[in-house]
Amino acid sequence: MKTIKGPALFLAQFAGSDAPFNSLEGMCKWAADLGYKGIQIPTWESRLIDIDTAAESQTYCEDLKARVHAYGLEITELSTHLQGQLVAVNPAYDTLFDGFAPDAVKNNPKARTKWAIDTLKKAGTASGRLGLKSHATFSGALLWHTVYPWPQRPNGLVEMGFEALAERWLPILNHFDEHGVDVCYELHPGEDLHDGVSFERFLEATNNHKRANILYDPSHFVLQQLDYLAFIDHYHERIKAFHVKDAEFNPTGKQGVYGGYSNWKDRAGRFRSLGDGQVDFKSIFSKLTTYNCDVWAVMEWECCIKSSEQGAREGAPFIQNHIIEAAERSFDDFAGGETDSKHLKSILGL
Repeated sequence: MKTIKGPALFLAQFAGSDAPFNSLEGMCKWAADLGYKGIQIPTWESRLIDIDTAAESQTYCEDLKARVHAYGLEITELSTHLQGQLVAVNPAYDTLFDGFAPDAVKNNPKARTKWAIDTLKKAGTASGRLGLKSHATFSGALLWHTVYPWPQRPNGLVEMGFEALAERWLPILNHFDEHGVDVCYELHPGEDLHDGVSFERFLEATNNHKRANILYDPSHFVLQQLDYLAFIDHYHERIKAFHVKDAEFNPTGKQGVYGGYSNWKDRAGRFRSLGDGQVDFKSIFSKLTTYNCDVWAVMEWECCIKSSEQGAREGAPFIQNHIIEAAERSFDDFAGGETDSKHLKSILGL
């Protein structure tokens, strides 16, 4: 068994224009002072990383690692959640998702898709240069607007959708494979890859590509009312990244899973700071450790009640207290000994 690494912190929700959140050094010192040992870097935050340069220069990557290591931290993964979203966008969402795109490709879906694919490949190259083994992203979505089929879906639509999604991702997956890095999709409502069944469809469409893997985040499964512990039993071999994020689901007589028109604090399903929700993290850490999952425990903070500052302060000790130091020997080893065939036969009456 492997001991899960951590605690680590996803910087996306904390990066901003004010110090210490407006520079890599500032965020590293802040995170290290709070007790974190790793950081997951969002590649769209140019103040934290220049992904174009990272893809081209080993020297830049070595310098980037050194700057992070100076604070006693490791880079856990790079993230392309926003760019991954733009690999596949249904036209119904063009206007909204253009906000994630650079000005040069806005109002031009084909150019935007090409830019997103190229950026993902740069992230794969940069991840390899940085010595990383996993990468965090979203799949994007061509089919999400049909997830609750009314009007009914035409026959063959789902199959065609996953074939088209795989066609866009296969060159990216192959590129990541060349650099020895796993692509870890955060299974998330709004994405075509949002649960186990949709992930399996994608695997089938990509011929079970070995680099198509999972970023496990139980909070999104709570909001879908999916058994997030049994999920680990099914897919532990593909879990190569881990977001530690809490959530709760409290349905009422007025709203349930589809209560998304309410503000976050008023929804039946909502994200919470670590320890404030309903996720059974003790069982999650036990299962991931038992299944030998070699992952960083990375806190992603999203809470509609508690401040980000308090969430960050409480996150590191929460994760540290849940990390299990994997046993290197059985508790009853003292009762063992050398195998004695004659003795074994006597016990069995043979």
